[in-house]
Amino acid sequence: MHNVRDLGGLPVRDGHIKQGALIRAESLTRLGDGGVDRLAAEGVSRVIDLRRVGESSEPHPYADDGDIYVNLPVEDPGDLKTMAESMAELYVEMVDARPDLFAGAVAAIADAPAGAVVVHCAGGKDRTGLVVAMALTLAGADPDRVAADYALTQERNAPLVNGYLESIEDETARERVREFIATPESNMLTVLEHIDAEHGGVEAYLRSGGLSEDQARRLRQRLVTDET
Repeated sequence: MHNVRDLGGLPVRDGHIKQGALIRAESLTRLGDGGVDRLAAEGVSRVIDLRRVGESSEPHPYADDGDIYVNLPVEDPGDLKTMAESMAELYVEMVDARPDLFAGAVAAIADAPAGAVVVHCAGGKDRTGLVVAMALTLAGADPDRVAADYALTQERNAPLVNGYLESIEDETARERVREFIATPESNMLTVLEHIDAEHGGVEAYLRSGGLSEDQARRLRQRLVTDET
């Protein structure tokens, strides 16, 4: 696995994100037994899988553990899609379509038993990027910090992405794919600005989707520490 990271240490308004509180990842179907053991050693209490039901034919290592694993897609198969010209446009479309699903994913972090929460999708880039961005913003991270974390995905996934791009012979198609695979900070800044302008901010957006005031409070309590 390439794109796994603990968000611990990221600065927020009242301190920083606790170590071992929130981990973002690509699909855990790539984990070997050693990886499962390592996550167990980290005290993982919940795994939130944002992929659609049946999206992968590979077995999920936690799928049979109902105490830890929850599958909470943030897209509905019936949602209409436009031909978005950029990933930023696609993110805005996803956010506008399903505040209830994004609120449910963030609530699952707040409601998890004590321990570390792992959030993942397929590549740990788009769906994971959006849910983690919302959780970090709710915890008090400023947009630049959130966008910088999102941008790290491009560096982490480079070993996989570069080989895939080289396999695309058509130059125009290759550059189009490169553009959609990239994770520039501007993508996340655009969607956060959109949420502020159209939904009154991340907390108001999530509250409109069903996140309660108590869940928002508990998420901050769970993720934030002022200890050095």
